[in-house]
Parts: sequence; C-alpha cells; structure tokens
Amino acid sequence: MESRITAKGQATIPKPIREHLGLKPGDTIKFFIHPNGSVVLLPRLPVTTLRGMLKPRRPAVTTEEMAEAAASGAAAAAMRRKWR
Repeated sequence: MESRITAKGQATIPKPIREHLGLKPGDTIKFFIHPNGSVVLLPRLPVTTLRGMLKPRRPAVTTEEMAEAAASGAAAAAMRRKWR
C-alpha cells in the first residue's frame, strides 16, 4: 500500500491499515525508528486497555478484610510503642 506526502508533510493512512490497527479520527499514533532504519507505526493505547491482561495471584481482598488488617496493624503498632 502507498500513500503520498502532501506539501504540508501529511500522509493518509490507508483504510486497511487504519482498520487493522483499530484507528479512529482523533487517535494518537507513535513512530519508532529502529537502528536498521526501518520505521514502525503503532497506535498509542490508553492504559485501560491493559486491564485484565494479568491474572491476580490471589483472590481480591474485601473491604472488610482491609479494615480488619488495618485495625490489627494499628493495634500491633500501639503494642510495640507501649513496650518501649
């Protein structure tokens, strides 16, 4: 596929490439120049696209468990201060 550079230095990304990369108007793209001179164009993805890529190693903690852990940690810290 080819695209022509305009006098303003702009080029149109061919439709099959835009569809393959999932690009829409207003999206941001990144260019990378490799040491061998090749150039790679990639869409700049929002961080939210990473959500769910990694599986948690342990089950999620409930708010009750968090509160209990905070309370026991505070109690332990108070006991350490008391014995000093």
